Amino acid sequence: MDHIKKPEWLKIAIGTNSRYTDTKRIVDTHKLHTICSSGRCPNLGECWGKGTATFMIGGAICTRSCKFCNTMSGKPLPLDEGEPMRVAESIQLMKLDHAVVTSVDRDDLPDLGAAHWVKTINAIRKLNPHTTLETLIPDFQSKKELILPLTEAAPDIISHNIETVRRITPLVRSVATYERSLSVIKILSENGMTTKSGIMVGLGESPEEVIQTMEDLLSNGCKILTIGQYLQPSRKHYPVAAYITPEQFKEYKETGEKMGFATVESGPLVRSSYHAEKHIQFK
Repeated sequence: MDHIKKPEWLKIAIGTNSRYTDTKRIVDTHKLHTICSSGRCPNLGECWGKGTATFMIGGAICTRSCKFCNTMSGKPLPLDEGEPMRVAESIQLMKLDHAVVTSVDRDDLPDLGAAHWVKTINAIRKLNPHTTLETLIPDFQSKKELILPLTEAAPDIISHNIETVRRITPLVRSVATYERSLSVIKILSENGMTTKSGIMVGLGESPEEVIQTMEDLLSNGCKILTIGQYLQPSRKHYPVAAYITPEQFKEYKETGEKMGFATVESGPLVRSSYHAEKHIQFK
């Protein structure tokens, strides 16, 4: 597939300010991983400039190799037992009102990293009792016994990304399946969690497929949805099929909210945790 030129509405200026510098210093000195950096997020400058970051736990190496993702894949290192407290301390130092935590997939571990997740949530809660918390979790192979302890730890929002439409899923996701992701959303919503999911567009999907994905998420209890443009991290990743116009993103937002989502965050530069602090009102 030929390389498609990036349109003007996707060109951003990354400025820095003192808050950006402070956020970077805290991330670096506490040896933290962020999806902001590893995922080459286009909003890094804006978010770090406001003192927000999405912490990535479980190490920096994922056991899966999805064709859209810039996170390193391979054999991960053993879990860092000090990581939960370092994340909690960093949130305290940043004086965050709202924090977002995600992780790599750890299919190499007997519990797929679930206990490490619970330790991290508990550490954040203990040190930052007034900070609201969103967790963006992997699928844990849709094992209910691994997912339920996370709901019991009670973050304010639990997000799990379905990533793309049913037809394209096997082309870009290495292990995860469309049905498994829907199952995760269902388990979460049936156990009292405010659920959120995200999809990328521009992978070759049709608007009708996006609408069907919205319907599937809603029918499994999803309350909040993010829709953003897929940006190819490197030439070795899955190519961009199309750059979706701002008008189409606006249409997706209006359609989704009419369908019943509490809110749909839809735009070219939207990512899972973009403006996540706004979503807490829908808990």
